[in-house]
Parts: sequence; C-alpha cells; structure tokens
Amino acid sequence: MQRHIRATLATHIEIIRQLEALTADIERLALRIAATLSSGGRVFWIGNGGSAADCQHLAAEMVGRFQRERDGLSAIALTTDTSILTSVANDFGFEAIFARQIEALGRPGDLLMGLSTSGNSPNVLAAMQRAADLGLYRAGLTGARGGRLVEHTDHCLIVPSTNTARIQEAHILIGHLLCDLVETRFATATP
Repeated sequence: MQRHIRATLATHIEIIRQLEALTADIERLALRIAATLSSGGRVFWIGNGGSAADCQHLAAEMVGRFQRERDGLSAIALTTDTSILTSVANDFGFEAIFARQIEALGRPGDLLMGLSTSGNSPNVLAAMQRAADLGLYRAGLTGARGGRLVEHTDHCLIVPSTNTARIQEAHILIGHLLCDLVETRFATATP
C-alpha cells in the first residue's frame, strides 16, 4: 500500500509541476473573471460528479471569501438546485440541465466556466453552445487533450493527464489560484 501511495503522490506532484506551463493562461483567465465581475457580470459554474462538487466549492469561495476580506462576488454553481436539475432532465433530457439554466439566467457580460475532465460531457457542451448564442464568455477546465470543450470555449485550460482523479486535483488547484487572483483585485484588507 505504501508503494501505491508514493506512486500516486509522485504522479500528482509531476502533474502539478506541469501546470507551470499554464501560468500565463491562468493569469489571463483570472483577469477576465475580475473584469467580468467588475462590470457587473456573473460567473456561472457547471460540471458533473466531482466536477459539480468543485463548481459548488469554487462558487462558494467567490461568494463568501477565499482568504481576504472583500464584498461578495457574483458566482453561481448551476449544479446545486435539485428541483431545476431533475425537472429539466425529466422534461428536456439530461443534456439540457445546464443549457436551460444559462438560457434563463445568462446575459451578455457573464462568464460560463465549464469543468469536464474528458472535455466531452454533453450537458457541458450544450451549455457552452447556448452561452455562445447568448453572448457569454466561455471558459473551461479539462484534461487529456481537451476533448470537444476546447472547440466550444473562448479560453480553455487543459491539465496534462488522462487520470480523472489527478485532473480533478489539478482543477481545484487552478480554481483556488483563480479565486486568489480575483480576490486580490477586490480585497478591502489583507489577513
């Protein structure tokens, strides 16, 4: 078991090291999120399974606080309302659960952040298409080669791994970096 633990940790560390190549892209996305919020836009988060939980986590960091005192930031996880998710899935199909919410809530000047480890989640892709129709900026976090999400976003960060768990670990680190960088722009005091 210890050998397995060491091997997993080594793989995790190597993938995290490779994220250094995304430094400029992470900064650019953080600046875009900050500009969206500064101009009165909102950040919507979507994903499935563990990525759905990450969306809820990262939206909470923005609405509440990450590390610094500041006003709440307008971030909404579209993964959390079970009545909407189940009624839309029942009436329109599971692929529509996020697209329908973007149709109802999204407006030009907002930003849609989609998390998909494969980059091929049909409901994330459908939401990205609807967001494009409505004039939202579309960003993504994915893994492997990016999947179809790369084609459906304005800005996509690809974690260099095919292992779902390692991709999700990198996504939460990237998400925390985004929260930290954005929060710095809005902080009223340092801890």
